[in-house]
Amino acid sequence: MEIKGKIIAVQPVQTGEGRNGMWKKQEYVIEYDPTSQYPKKMMFNLWGDKIDQYNIQQGQALKISFDIDCREYQGRWYNDIKAWKIEPDDGATVEIPPAYAPIEPSIAPADESSELPF
Repeated sequence: MEIKGKIIAVQPVQTGEGRNGMWKKQEYVIEYDPTSQYPKKMMFNLWGDKIDQYNIQQGQALKISFDIDCREYQGRWYNDIKAWKIEPDDGATVEIPPAYAPIEPSIAPADESSELPF
């Protein structure tokens, strides 16, 4: 999945030790529907070396590729949104060239013998 938006919050790095050794993760909040009256937000995370690789800063416009997973812990279920690719979003939009733009209907009279001066 992909989403484009602006980073509005960068959370502190979290570290710990699990059965596979030391781990670290960092969470980020992205605002992704700025044209809406109520912009949407989503929190995603990066794990391990990707934190330093992408060096995400508040205010950046990014395109995030991510996977959503769910896990159970002590009878409760938790969503996990893991980013796996991050690119700058240059904000480029595709414009329709004039040749392909919708054509306005003609208002010319159907009968050329009309008495109208045009």
